[in-house]
Amino acid sequence: MNTNVRIAGVDFKNPVTTASGTFGSGMEYSEYVDLSRLGAVTTKGVSSVPWAGNPTPRVAETYGGMLNAIGLQNPGVDVFIERDIPFLRKYDTKIIVNVVGKTLKEYCEVVERLADCDVDLLEINISCPNVKEGGIAFGQNARSVEEITSQVKRIAKQPIIMKLSPNVTDITEMARAAESGGADAVSLINTLTGMKIDIHKRAFLLANKTGGLSGPAIKPIALRMVYQVANSIQLPIIGMGGILTAEDALEFIMAGATMVAIGTANFINPRATIEVVEGIEDYMRKHKIDHISQLIACVK
Repeated sequence: MNTNVRIAGVDFKNPVTTASGTFGSGMEYSEYVDLSRLGAVTTKGVSSVPWAGNPTPRVAETYGGMLNAIGLQNPGVDVFIERDIPFLRKYDTKIIVNVVGKTLKEYCEVVERLADCDVDLLEINISCPNVKEGGIAFGQNARSVEEITSQVKRIAKQPIIMKLSPNVTDITEMARAAESGGADAVSLINTLTGMKIDIHKRAFLLANKTGGLSGPAIKPIALRMVYQVANSIQLPIIGMGGILTAEDALEFIMAGATMVAIGTANFINPRATIEVVEGIEDYMRKHKIDHISQLIACVK
């Protein structure tokens, strides 16, 4: 039984990673999870300079999920290089760094700083608001997607994964733009924009008014988008969005994802990632599946 998968020439022992922003860089989870059991750890977003994030309150529970408006708070790329990479390199897992920015220049600055670092892939978070374009996310305009992909690809030493926003009319248009720009892979979906109102205070529950909806409520949408993208481009896909169990993960794999990322589930079950890894292995044993590739995109 072989759970190995390959993306852009990088080999992973299994198809399970973490979703950016839900696992830090693994430090706080390492007492619950053997990080060496994971195919990869995908880090929290890393920016060129420290970001303070949005004002509080910035997290709210919803039916079947949660809203967050954290605002990609992080200490910046210098602290990440000095502190997080050495920590993660103690484990037998791959490192995927999530890169964020508010301008194309900011993305490129992070990618350049990471060029000679011991990390395996870069995940470019194009759901960030493009301040030069009036705040619309980079990932909501196909021309911007292709431009940022090609610019980042030109300077990156590591393979790049473009993380697609679901807040668009046609996700396949954005995926094709990323492919045209030279991406090595895509990941999807990021959070859906949502809102919650406190009827007792007659006010928005989040200080930011809107936030990103994640968790089981978005899984059917995420699964549909992964399937659509898998049938419109030739790039490998990391699928995510509401995965709680191995059964959820297997749905994404069968829809066309080469890997899956576990996000919101980590907040309610710190061992969710390991349970998904073990559940996939159990399924393969039970159904006498020799290699995980037999399951990838098996549903047409």
